[in-house]
Amino acid sequence: MAQDNNTNRASGADTVKTESGSSDLFNTAAGWVLFAGVVGLGLSVLSDKYFHGYDPSDLPTERMGYVVEGVEEEGAADAGPTLAQVLADADPEAGAKVFAKCQSCHNVEEGGPNGVGPNLHGVMGKPIAANAPGFNYSGALKEKGGEWTWENMSDWLASPRNFASGTSMSFAGLGSIEDRANVMAYLAENGGAPPKPEPEAPAAEEAAPAEEGGEEQPENGADPAEDGAETAEG
Repeated sequence: MAQDNNTNRASGADTVKTESGSSDLFNTAAGWVLFAGVVGLGLSVLSDKYFHGYDPSDLPTERMGYVVEGVEEEGAADAGPTLAQVLADADPEAGAKVFAKCQSCHNVEEGGPNGVGPNLHGVMGKPIAANAPGFNYSGALKEKGGEWTWENMSDWLASPRNFASGTSMSFAGLGSIEDRANVMAYLAENGGAPPKPEPEAPAAEEAAPAEEGGEEQPENGADPAEDGAETAEG
């Protein structure tokens, strides 16, 4: 009987030790979890302190700016010389050199035959697609209508396809307004042309501002009426 009591006491002691060990493990695990939470909270606080995020709505809707001198507004840049200005100084001899690249298809001789392209003698000022009898002009050019004015010829020489979409003319065009003006001057020498457009006159200068101090006052308190009478008589 005494042996059974001793056995029971030993078993109870082992049970207490087991429960105590389990409690220690639980407390240790709980402590680490709590420590990790404290560390995480601390890092979050430090992150907010030194690395601020921002809300786009907090940004100002208006921002200050400043004017940069010497920078022109869009569209205010110099557009270059006008056609009338370039035509005033057009050089037929320079135009003949540019026209040389067209001679495989055209000629400017009076009564000369048509080639791949029509004869261009006297073309300036003539109805479009009607200058060279017997030549089969494209339908796009026939539908264009109008006359070969300086402006129309310049646009045609710049880009035949843009001037008359669907034209059979394969020439890409002359990008230089000076080259176009010179070619037209050369064509004008071979058969004539209408009057050139006149360059626009420069804008009149603004009237000079009135002299400082306004009208001259009468000297030594002279009677303004008398002074005015003398001026009228003079």
